[in-house]
Amino acid sequence: MALLPHFTHPWDVSPAEARALQDRLRAQVQVVPLASPPRFVAGVDVSVQDEVARAAVVLLSFPDLSPVEASTAQVPVSFPYIPGLLAFREGPAVLAALERLRGQPDVLIFDAQGLAHPRRMGLATHLGILLDWPSIGCAKSRLWGDHEEPPPQRGSWVPLWDGDEIIGAVLRTQMGVQPVYVSVGHRVDLETAIDLVLACAPTYRLPEPIRWAHRVAGGETLPVARQQALF
Repeated sequence: MALLPHFTHPWDVSPAEARALQDRLRAQVQVVPLASPPRFVAGVDVSVQDEVARAAVVLLSFPDLSPVEASTAQVPVSFPYIPGLLAFREGPAVLAALERLRGQPDVLIFDAQGLAHPRRMGLATHLGILLDWPSIGCAKSRLWGDHEEPPPQRGSWVPLWDGDEIIGAVLRTQMGVQPVYVSVGHRVDLETAIDLVLACAPTYRLPEPIRWAHRVAGGETLPVARQQALF
């Protein structure tokens, strides 16, 4: 079953219009626990080369993290590269890839920000709202906010602050590695986001859904033996 937007908006807008749109969408964010434990999670990653965005979505079963299905889409990029507005460059490609997915994930994990964004509208939040679907941001670097260094042990985390507001978590997924920046996208809470990212990262710094999505976005295909006929 394709995952389609609940509603959409024009993507060919000016940077000022894009910021205003983010401010309007912000009021629709829902920070709530998941209704039930997930059975499937999907990783989302986007690479842009020669002004073409290639989005990959890889569906994994949970909690065993076996790859089930992958879908990709390539969409020409018309919006300029502006930090904080990457959803307008990458969003259409992600939506196209999700539309091609046969299986339905219970949660989307984006290699991107969620609420850890100056207007609380990273790619994970922006598309989570459009899809009205549970989503989590798990970024490799900080876009916004301040934090202390988390302890070196796996599973340790510290809050990511914007003034007196917690906008995410700085999570150590493996002993001694650089942390990742986890934040709510939509229809999850921060505790759930932290727990799920950690459960999806049993071996490496990045959670398996994102690792697979990155590989597929770069042109790799899922091994046939690891694809499962579940749908």
